[in-house]
Order: sequence, then C-alpha cells, then structure tokens
Amino acid sequence: MVRLLGTLLLGVYLVAAPAGGTSAGASGTALVLNIDGAIGPATADYVTHGLDGARRKGASALILKVNTPGGLDPSMRQIVAAALASPLPVLCLVAPSGARAASAGTFILYGCAVAAMAPGTTIGAATPVALGGNDKAGAEKDAHAAKAINDAAAYIRGLAELHGRNAAWAEKAVREAATLTAAEAVKDNVVDFLADSLGDLLAKSDGRRAIVAGRTVSLATAGLTTEPLPPPWHNRLLAILTNPEVAYLLLLVGIYGVVFEMMAPGNVLPGLVGGLSLLVALYALNLLPLNYAGVGLLLLGVALMAAEPFVISHGALGIGGAVAFAVGSMMMFGASQPGFTLPSWVVVGGTMGSLLVLVWMVGVAVAARRRRKMSGAEALLSAEATVVDWLGDSGHIHLSGEEWQAHSTAPLVPGATVEVTDRHGLILEVAPRRRTHHGSKGA
Repeated sequence: MVRLLGTLLLGVYLVAAPAGGTSAGASGTALVLNIDGAIGPATADYVTHGLDGARRKGASALILKVNTPGGLDPSMRQIVAAALASPLPVLCLVAPSGARAASAGTFILYGCAVAAMAPGTTIGAATPVALGGNDKAGAEKDAHAAKAINDAAAYIRGLAELHGRNAAWAEKAVREAATLTAAEAVKDNVVDFLADSLGDLLAKSDGRRAIVAGRTVSLATAGLTTEPLPPPWHNRLLAILTNPEVAYLLLLVGIYGVVFEMMAPGNVLPGLVGGLSLLVALYALNLLPLNYAGVGLLLLGVALMAAEPFVISHGALGIGGAVAFAVGSMMMFGASQPGFTLPSWVVVGGTMGSLLVLVWMVGVAVAARRRRKMSGAEALLSAEATVVDWLGDSGHIHLSGEEWQAHSTAPLVPGATVEVTDRHGLILEVAPRRRTHHGSKGA
C-alpha cells in the first residue's frame, strides 16, 4: 500500500513538472531595485550588492525597474555580468510610462532573464556615443571607434541569442542608434511582453522558461510580494561623489586650499581641507570617464592664474589662465556621456570663482609690495628710540628692548626721543624726533 502510494505521488510529480528544465522561484519575495538616472559606478555597486542582499534574505527573484538615458560602458557590463551570473531570476521592467532604456539601458534589458516594458516607454539608441560624435562616416574611418562599435554589437547580439530575443534589431540599435516604442518592441521580439505594473510583471513571468545562471528554468513568480530595496548609505555617498559636479567642485576646493596654504604656510586649515578634498576628488575622478587633455588645460589655467601676482604680465597670464580653465572644464568630462557631463552653469561658476581668487591674490601681492618691511635693516628706519647716554656726537640708545650704539650730528641728552635715519653696520644714525604741530591756541 505504501509502495503504491509512493508510485502515485511520483507519477503526479512527473506529470506536473515542466519539461526541459528546472523550476526557479517560489512563493516569497521579489526585491525591487530602482535604477533611475545615468548608469555609473554607484549604479553598478547598487545592483551587485542588491543581488547579494537578495540571496542573503532568501528572496525568490530580483526586479530591476529601469529608467535611464544610458551611462558608462564598464558599469553597464558589470550589471549585465551580475544579472547573468545570478542564481535568482532577474526581471527587468522599463517603467513608469514615459521612461526609457536608452544606450546602456538597452544592454541591461537584453541581459535579464525577463525583459518587459510599460506602455509609453522606449528602448534603443545603443551606439557607443563617446567614441565618434554624430559623424557616422568619420566614426567608421576611425579604427578605434569601429572596433568599439563592433565589440558592442557582438556583445548585445550574444545577449539576444542567449535569451532568444531579436538579435538583428539589437545590432541595429548599436550600429544605427535605432529605437522602438514598447508596443513595437514586443511585436519585434525585442522584449518579452508589456507590463503596466510590478504585479503584472510577476504574473506574466510565471511559468515562462528563461535562462538563469546558465540553466533553463521555469519561473514561478505568481504570488510573490514585492519589496523595495533602497541603496545603502555607502552607495548613496558613492553616487554623490561620482557626480561630475561634486567631483569637479572638490577638485577646485583641493587645488585652491593647497595654493592658499603655500601662500600663507602655517594656517593649517586651508591645507587640511584642500588636501582632503583633493584626495576625495582624485578617488571620484578615477571612477569617471575623464578627458585628460581637459584636465591638463584646467591645471594649466590654475597655474597661469596663480603666477599672475608674481609676474608682470599686465593681466595676460590671468586672462589666458581663465580661458584655459574654462575650456579645460568643458572638455574634462566630454559632452557625449549621458548623465556625466558638466552643466554650463557649473563651468561658469568655477571660472568666475577662480577669477575672484585671482583678484584676491593680486590684491594681497600688491599690498605686500607696498607694505614697509618689518625685518632686517629697513625695519629700523624711522623707528623711535630713547637716548640712554650721550657724549658729543655719539652715545647709546634703547630700541625695541635692546641697546644700540648711535651717532648724531645734533646735540642730544639722555631721555630724549630720537628717530633712526640710517644704519652703518652696528651703529645707527639718529636725529631728534620731529614733532607734528597742530597749530597754536588763539588768544
């Protein structure tokens, strides 16, 4: 009887089990990661740590809710690699209506086990825009640009073939910057289906066969509850630091902090703040796509403006430095990486701030040149002293806590106030202190 019951249960299981694969997902939770904005180092860190967190929490699936204009190629590839290697099914939804999965977002959508779009969204324009501008013929002549485009086309074609999606259109999105609406993408087998909500995504994904960590599985997503997974504090900090505007301003604070410390050694605070800002800026810039010609121009501009107070150039160094600074700032991050360019107001503000620093430095230098020296022989001239003893044309005077040997052509008496007029070695030339007459009283 027991053997018969076991046989019947085994038969029911074999009939119910899907053919050609194993089952992925079960009743439980689907964690939701919201990717809203440019794809960068912080986004890649968010997704990779989110996948680790989902496994630790025992989640059944991970959902990427995407709305992006694109971003950095290394960060995009890191996200795709994490999704492909994930033992949990990664479902991608372009949402809400009006959102897009452009450039790097197209690759991410193609790399997920399930790709869906909300009505009113778009996908495409995946050409490596940082490589050749808008001149297609010029880009094709450039060997480096052609190599990068071919590599991107092969990469997205491989993702399309892995998940059984339209590989021809994927390559067209890279080579010709093609785009599609959500309805067109479903019709052309670019994405799997339309979904107007996370619940709709899970319902339509249930029972689908997909590739998860290299295995063909049948997804079990019906009944999963969705739980948002916000980025941790360190990820939010990384997102702030890798913002080009923040990295740029930190660089300027660092440079001018060091300049101020060099101009007035011993103040400590400018050097401390400048040094810390410079180190953090260098860390952030290391993660961002830099144009080193722009960085060189910016540093040259700072050097020229810093040299203006010490070189008689009648403003030529300062003006040239400001121009080099502005051009270098505009070139620093390029103009083709979505979400990783400097707004014009930041460049203008940075240039104007640098000019104000230049004006301050010139004012300090001019005041220093006009100020009477307070050390050496010149510090004694016009100084006031008191006669200690006097005989004939020489004697001793008391000056700044010290006694000096003095000489004068005028008759002097002990206690008289004198003024230093010259110095000959260790002997001071003095004369009676001239008094300023303010007029006499009327009768």
